[in-house]
Amino acid sequence: MRLGSRAVVLGGSVAGMCAAGAAAEYFDEVLVLERDVIPEDAEHRRGVPQSKHPHFLLNSGRRAMDRIFPGFEDALIEAGALHMMPSQAAAHCEGAGWVPRGESTMSMVYSSRLLIERTLRAKLADVSNVEVEEGVAVVGLETVGGGSDAGRVTGVWVTGRETGSSRDLVDADLVIDTLGRGSQVSKWLTKAGWSETPIQSLDAGVTYTSRWYQKPADLPDWWWWAQMSVMPTAETRPHPPEHDFLCQIFPIEGDRVLVTMGSWGHPMPREDEEFVETVHKLRAPAFGQAVDLCEPISDVFVTKSTGNRRRRYDELENPPAGLVVIGDAICGFNPFYAQGMSSASKCAVLLADHLQGASAVDGAFTKNYFAAQRSLLDDIWTLALARDQGYANAEGTELAPQWRQRLAFRGAWPIFNHISATVREDAKVEEHFTAVFNLDESVTDMVKSPRVLFGLARHGVKRLFGRTRLPMGFDCELPPPSDIWRDGVPTPGGRAQVIPRGVDPRSLARA
Repeated sequence: MRLGSRAVVLGGSVAGMCAAGAAAEYFDEVLVLERDVIPEDAEHRRGVPQSKHPHFLLNSGRRAMDRIFPGFEDALIEAGALHMMPSQAAAHCEGAGWVPRGESTMSMVYSSRLLIERTLRAKLADVSNVEVEEGVAVVGLETVGGGSDAGRVTGVWVTGRETGSSRDLVDADLVIDTLGRGSQVSKWLTKAGWSETPIQSLDAGVTYTSRWYQKPADLPDWWWWAQMSVMPTAETRPHPPEHDFLCQIFPIEGDRVLVTMGSWGHPMPREDEEFVETVHKLRAPAFGQAVDLCEPISDVFVTKSTGNRRRRYDELENPPAGLVVIGDAICGFNPFYAQGMSSASKCAVLLADHLQGASAVDGAFTKNYFAAQRSLLDDIWTLALARDQGYANAEGTELAPQWRQRLAFRGAWPIFNHISATVREDAKVEEHFTAVFNLDESVTDMVKSPRVLFGLARHGVKRLFGRTRLPMGFDCELPPPSDIWRDGVPTPGGRAQVIPRGVDPRSLARA
């Protein structure tokens, strides 16, 4: 059922493209207004500074994008993305050292943000009633009845269109704000008569730095892995600041890797020479040794815009009809937790579901959508804040009491390491943890599950008496071991494998 003649999407990044795809079936025309002029090869651009850093596309995000654009995941993999089982493809250092390589139910698709956007852009181009205008800046809203029960957004004011006019009005039956953290839409609404949109925030001072590298053609025997991660130490006694870093060697298309280091509150390297020096100060020497074998193909990129920030449109007494907000424009997470693209695409699917059941895009529609979106975002917001609330340098409206802050700071990594170790030996706990990681289950539901609590307690007892089936960790001063552990027994393992579509990753592991 058509609900109007035109929907206008503000912004053409991942959230915007997903929103446009979700709305296309319900409007005669969907117009995407993008400030940047996007080059054919989709190189980095000002509007997407995060494209220079690693991006995890979680399973729920992959499914959401595949629902909006059928065949998206296949197209992404065909374009060069890598489908792998992280528990076998990654050398992972946490807690006591390198964790045993094993089997799990989780698989992931690895690629650059550039490739994800390029694939989405190609899919969007196939939707006949979607038009993308580039080089257009949104500078205001057109509204009626601001703040009243009948108030609604009726269009947007823009500059940059090829009309000869300095400002143009674009009429719309639905406006979808996907302008990201810097969106001015809430301020424009306040000027038009609506109440100020409440904002929640928490910024733990996370900074991370990345550099792009080409992998060597010939890998040494100890480089069996596709991904390497080094987690912060759980040590509370004095230690080098680099041991607090969370670091990744992240595989992407074209036999390239993104090398990233991040921390909470520590200064991070900004220059090429300093970057190379720092990778050799991590608690796992293999990380720096691997970087030395690669050829740098970019400068060092640094990001400090990592605070959690949420605009609470759902708390407005009369949210404007004709407006929905998706992506970082409504809820921006600390990018370290890889929740942004997946939460945005899930919100786009939610929009499609609400449009499907609607008879009009009126005030009731807007209110119902924001209420449902609130429930979706609450779970992800809780997960994002759980770690960031543990830092004394954190700022914002969502600061934890000092007692809880100290408890989170001392306990977060040991608790994470214990859950991670339990996951490797307890299939039921792994099922829940995988669902939480992929935003398919709330962390609150997981920690309330009697079976999960029993599994965590049982593993703690087994660990206390030295009865775990797998080693707790291997010396991080040595290269990560390649053996694959099955039923508590190590067997020689080969290099990380890319999983063909439609194949159970565990069947490859047992081959």
